[in-house]
Amino acid sequence: MPNTERYPFLAGDATLGEASFRPYLPFTLVHQQVSIAASGLLDTGASVNVLPYSIGVELGYNWERQTTALSLTGNLAQYEARVVLAQAVVGQFEPIQLVFAWTQATNVPLILGQVNFFMEFDVCFYRSQLEFAVSPKSAATE
Repeated sequence: MPNTERYPFLAGDATLGEASFRPYLPFTLVHQQVSIAASGLLDTGASVNVLPYSIGVELGYNWERQTTALSLTGNLAQYEARVVLAQAVVGQFEPIQLVFAWTQATNVPLILGQVNFFMEFDVCFYRSQLEFAVSPKSAATE
């Protein structure tokens, strides 16, 4: 993958050993004049990007002003969610706009899912090496 950046898997629960390593991507989220450093779990099984409530508040979103509701599934089905947009800067790549399901859940990681993170980036997992590589989608698919 040309124009690629590699990142290490990060350890979670040390008691689990190598099984605790997860692909967390460091990046910057920007909304209006607010910019925060974030770390998102790359989850190919997640249909959508998920933004935890506290990060949305930190970015300046107001729950009552977000009028487009979204129903989540799985472990997050019990929580309300709203659609929000934010700019994301990954490594040295050009900023892209990501769509998030901003959830009222507080015990959930920031999740980067199929819509629309994996629509914007190509990702290759090297699990045996505890690394992953990210590159912007190729021009041929645009």
